[in-house]
Amino acid sequence: MNKNQLKILISTIALVCSMNSWAQDDPARVRHIFETSLTDGMSYAWLDHLSNKIGGRLSGSENAERAVMYTKSELEKMGLDKVWLQPVMVPKWERGEAEKGHISNSDGSKKDINICALGGSVPTPAAGLTAGVVEVNGIEELKGLPQERVKGKIIFFNRPLEKKLINTFEAYGGCVDQRYSGAMEAGRLGASGVIVRSMNLRIDDYPHTGSMTYGDLPVEQRIPSAAISTRDAEYLSRQLKSDPDLSLYLWQNCRQMEDVESHNVIGEITGSEYPEQYILVGGHLDSWDLGDGSHDDGAGVVQSMEVLRLLKETGIRPKRSIRVVLFMNEENGLRGGKKYAEEANKSGERHVFALESDSGGFTPRGFSFDCSDEDFARIEAWKPLFEPYLIHYFEKGGSGADIGPLKADGIVLAGLMPDSQRYFDYHHASNDTFDAVNRRELELGAATMASLVYLVDAYGTVATSNQPIKD
Repeated sequence: MNKNQLKILISTIALVCSMNSWAQDDPARVRHIFETSLTDGMSYAWLDHLSNKIGGRLSGSENAERAVMYTKSELEKMGLDKVWLQPVMVPKWERGEAEKGHISNSDGSKKDINICALGGSVPTPAAGLTAGVVEVNGIEELKGLPQERVKGKIIFFNRPLEKKLINTFEAYGGCVDQRYSGAMEAGRLGASGVIVRSMNLRIDDYPHTGSMTYGDLPVEQRIPSAAISTRDAEYLSRQLKSDPDLSLYLWQNCRQMEDVESHNVIGEITGSEYPEQYILVGGHLDSWDLGDGSHDDGAGVVQSMEVLRLLKETGIRPKRSIRVVLFMNEENGLRGGKKYAEEANKSGERHVFALESDSGGFTPRGFSFDCSDEDFARIEAWKPLFEPYLIHYFEKGGSGADIGPLKADGIVLAGLMPDSQRYFDYHHASNDTFDAVNRRELELGAATMASLVYLVDAYGTVATSNQPIKD
């Protein structure tokens, strides 16, 4: 038997063993993790401080740096083996004063509308922008219009999230391109501005911001881009049908500045047996500025911190090194995630597993895994340990934006999957505040993450299966 055949045999034996790869004491271990999170957890108190004492943490802002120093201090209080800051250059965009907008009907009547600038947008002229409106259902419809129909107009992207899709992230993914690339495409055709229906399933008065791009569009062709609330989008669409000659007024004075230095916040429990193997858990510390970023992604930040605290509190001494990484600049650049992967690769660090929480602090339903079929089979064998907590969904799919740059052969990437039905009611809007987070749901999510990290550490992955399986 040659070396390759031996490796295959060892992996096969490990995989077969993994089908029963949890010990008699594991249900009690998992229960202890859940009970500790629910009765003696810290995640909710940490989120209270992030949300109510610091607030929105836009990349490059003073609040973002206050959040860096606060979370670093809290990780140090845990008595971790290592805590440090990783410098990263991030974009700095400021919203400025509150945006203004109104619809002027042909009969002379006006209606104020709820709008907000999209992150990265240029401002309007100092006196604002007034123009006629052309409604489209997406970028492809825009591209099909003659240029003379578009030139000088405000393009109104009004494609809604698909209500019949149960997976709301799938619905979001189906229309977010108009928010991200709409101004670039409209600018190429000579439009004067863009207004985009908020990425929200609910009809309400909250405009939802988010990142956008101009791509390689020349500066002189870059046009203001704003989100409009779903209720006002519905109104505008109705009015255009009866009064196609109405006009729209927009005013915003946002600005883009030079990049500034910020930081990823990192804490580590060094592994007792395989310290050179890294398990990562994380969320992103930056948020948009309209609310305080409690669901996106304050929840993921404090849940990730709580994973390491729960391991220590329940007496679990990890075999592998467990890192919490609080990434900076996920919202408008992903600089923190890219920087972490760059430095890890430069140092030759071996990451075997990474878990991200960036889908809100709602009731956990399970996980999505980006991994091989063999690793998924190994992990799926642990599903019975989660079912007493009504956590049933173990699926192959995506993981998380910040851990995506770590993707490589052998590593398992995972994303916590909370119930998603209410997430886009708050996503990137001014109502993403602390009062929207349920303490018990947040704590259940932290315990769910800690339990999976415990099991991955105890039994490893296919890539580490040449090491002994726990008895």
